[in-house]
Amino acid sequence: MDYLKAFVVGGLICVIGQIILDTTKLTPAHILVIFLTSGVFLGAIGLYEPLVKFGEAGATVPISGFGYALSKGAIEAAKSKGVIGAFSGGIAAGTTVGSAM
Repeated sequence: MDYLKAFVVGGLICVIGQIILDTTKLTPAHILVIFLTSGVFLGAIGLYEPLVKFGEAGATVPISGFGYALSKGAIEAAKSKGVIGAFSGGIAAGTTVGSAM
């Protein structure tokens, strides 16, 4: 069942990207930046966390999951280290994304 949920969530993220690619004049690089910043924004306001809990790897493997990891690391480090943590936390979380899986 976990594989099915990951497939559905990851597939929906890919479908959104394909629809944007087919219906607009945006390049893949533009879409990559949109997904990354969307992951940061949705992670910062707490909307990406339920998606990660439901879809697990289907939500964390795409580039939006990397943006979510950056925002989560920055928020956690800012709580413990202050302003410096807000800058260093995202970098530290981004370097451990691949090894956490």
